[in-house]
Amino acid sequence: MDWFARKKAGDVWDEVVEGPLGDIEAAGRIRGICDAAASSATGAARNDKRDSERYERAAKVAMEIAMKISDGLMRDDAVRHIVDLCMTANDLKTAQILFRAIHTSWIRETVLRDHSTLVQ
Repeated sequence: MDWFARKKAGDVWDEVVEGPLGDIEAAGRIRGICDAAASSATGAARNDKRDSERYERAAKVAMEIAMKISDGLMRDDAVRHIVDLCMTANDLKTAQILFRAIHTSWIRETVLRDHSTLVQ
């Protein structure tokens, strides 16, 4: 009986985006992806295979969207959210690479204040 079967809710990062996103919409989508993937990042830090896969998919989609943001300040803020997600998952290598992509000084200082281990 398929009548009562619930459809599995998809992940935010797997949703199809119709048309190009503007910078504001892209930054908001990245923020939503990072918020939704926070629990998976926590599971990835505990070496949970399923959560690790979900975290990696979410981070990949967020990075792809961030590359398309043309405004430097908005892009840096979006990358900051992705760095926070990576640090939650104990993915220091990816976080360090993304940290180097942040050019706005006050955002860099904020990230360093929150994650001092990035400067190793």
